[in-house]
Amino acid sequence: MAIADPASVSVAAHIECASPHKVKLVDATIDSGFTQHALDRIIGDKAYDSDKLDERLFEERGIEMIAMHRKRRCKNCIQDGRTL
Repeated sequence: MAIADPASVSVAAHIECASPHKVKLVDATIDSGFTQHALDRIIGDKAYDSDKLDERLFEERGIEMIAMHRKRRCKNCIQDGRTL
């Protein structure tokens, strides 16, 4: 898993086996960052659409997680796409 800045420069990377879900790898990837710069927000794909992840990242690290709403999700969409 890797995190890049808007200029496509790698900011963090973490290698793990394929079995853990992406949501469980976010913290380890952030902790293995290459720079001292703190992240303000992370944009992820639909796999990162998790209320628990959103809350945890914001409360513990001050990072806003932006992810598209999954089609089969039962809860209402909390992000309408404006931040993107």
